[in-house]
Amino acid sequence: MSANHRIQTRFLSAESAARMIQRKGLAVCLEGMSAYIVDDFLRWQDFEKTPRVANHSHDGVIELMPISDHSLYSFKYVNGHPKNFRFGMSTVMAFGVLADVATGAPTLVSELTLTTALRTAAMSAVAARALARPDSRRMALIGNGAQSEFQALAFHRLLGIEEFHLYDTDAAATDKLLANLAALGLNARRFDSARDAVRGCDIVTTVTADKTNATILTPDMIEPGMHINGVGGDCPGKTELHRGVLEVAKVFVEYEPQTRVEGDIQQMPAEFAVVELWKVLSGQAAGRTADSDVTVFDSVGFALEDYSALRFMRDLAIELGVEDEISLIPALPDPKNLFGFIPAADDIRVLHRAA
Repeated sequence: MSANHRIQTRFLSAESAARMIQRKGLAVCLEGMSAYIVDDFLRWQDFEKTPRVANHSHDGVIELMPISDHSLYSFKYVNGHPKNFRFGMSTVMAFGVLADVATGAPTLVSELTLTTALRTAAMSAVAARALARPDSRRMALIGNGAQSEFQALAFHRLLGIEEFHLYDTDAAATDKLLANLAALGLNARRFDSARDAVRGCDIVTTVTADKTNATILTPDMIEPGMHINGVGGDCPGKTELHRGVLEVAKVFVEYEPQTRVEGDIQQMPAEFAVVELWKVLSGQAAGRTADSDVTVFDSVGFALEDYSALRFMRDLAIELGVEDEISLIPALPDPKNLFGFIPAADDIRVLHRAA
């Protein structure tokens, strides 16, 4: 087979991605990924966008998240199964693809479980830089699971957060987070309730996993000037904020048609006012206009962020010389002869003799 017909598809395993991030530095990767996200959000109108396609079951959801511009197409396969810990499996598992729009050829197949954790934290930090008070130094982390360390490091690196207040209904999760943050040299304290943890904080991040209409934050817990980073309410029937919190806040979203269905604003009427974050980043809409404003980033995760993350990881692989490939598409001397790719068609000769 001629090498001219071979489609080269770069492959990033979970292990390769982890080694790349370790070599570059996790904080540096969070910073770099946030820059890619901002660049792509500033090109918002270049993208063909759609809400993700979701298949829901009793215990979770499996989703596909596609998006494209004039040159690249991407999608992510991702699940959300909060009870997976019973089987020793992650709540969220994902992989993704970058493809060339001109030919449809897949150019990258990558793990996205680890990368999604980075991109979610990077997206949170991008929103907070646009919406939180610039002098914010203390953040509460409500929900101390797999995403929490990435959130803490992103906010420390990109916003200068110096102190973290931690709370989770699972004490072991908080133990884990305390140990990991201590190893990073970050200052953190545990609290016995969400109410105690958020008191006096400039930013509150909620990143819980249960697929329920929860009320992690209620209006009486909200202080003037707070920025709320609502990450865990990300599918129909799953919320974290009491509707009264939304009513007293300025609410910002990624892609309104998706967030109306999946975000905390699913509790609100269709006419409830929200602002898409790209408008704030591009200067077309105001974010925070006073220190006393309460702002909410109703984050559900949008395909454009995965497009940015895949681009970042592809470019990092090229920079670091990671050249693993996967043979995904048959190499055909004659592109119309797919049948000829099958070696030694003995069954056909047998059928011919039988006839």
